[in-house]
Amino acid sequence: MSNKLSKRYKALTEKINKETNYSLEDAVKLTKELKSAKFDESVDISLRLGVDPRHADQMIRGAVILPHGTGKKVRVAAFVKDERFDEAKEAGADLVGNTSLMEDIKAGKMDFDILVTSPDMMGQIGQLGRILGPKGLMPNPKVGTISTDIGTAVTNLKGGQISFKVDKQGNVHAGIGKVSFDGDKIKENLETFIKEINKQKPASSKGRYIKSSSISLSMGPSVKIDSQELADIK
Repeated sequence: MSNKLSKRYKALTEKINKETNYSLEDAVKLTKELKSAKFDESVDISLRLGVDPRHADQMIRGAVILPHGTGKKVRVAAFVKDERFDEAKEAGADLVGNTSLMEDIKAGKMDFDILVTSPDMMGQIGQLGRILGPKGLMPNPKVGTISTDIGTAVTNLKGGQISFKVDKQGNVHAGIGKVSFDGDKIKENLETFIKEINKQKPASSKGRYIKSSSISLSMGPSVKIDSQELADIK
């Protein structure tokens, strides 16, 4: 950390009471006040869950459509049969193809952030697993990237759908907007995300489910949120 950066960061941390678990509303308000970068910083939520992802039933994974989107432009590629090209294009897909798209991916040319496909194309997509898997681009029905309704899948992905997955330590991270968003919009996005997390609480998870939670900006320190308040969001 440069002296300039560490001074800036230190000044930001002094605005936060590290001993306090803030209410959701206060946490969002304080986070917006921590804006310090010249760009529109992302707002990120981090959770530590009381789950053990080594057990299949405790592998928390899914997707949720944020009511106010993420503020990010997402490039969606649709890997579909020729007769579904128009459907995907009309829904807003940035790239549409099959054989040619497959060749591009094999050549390492992947000008997209998300790949969506239909179940009948998974035989071909499976051949690309070793390329797509490590990059987190392999389509999966749990996160809405394998669907029989390609048009809706593309629309959702372009319109603010985010995916999430618990890591080996039981942590979940997600981007829920931009610091330029109105505070109420950030709060509503966060509540929508938490509702989905709470919905996935496994019956086998004992004790506190949301053990700790915090919100932060791309370039700023984290603000702790009252986890019990989040646990009560249904």
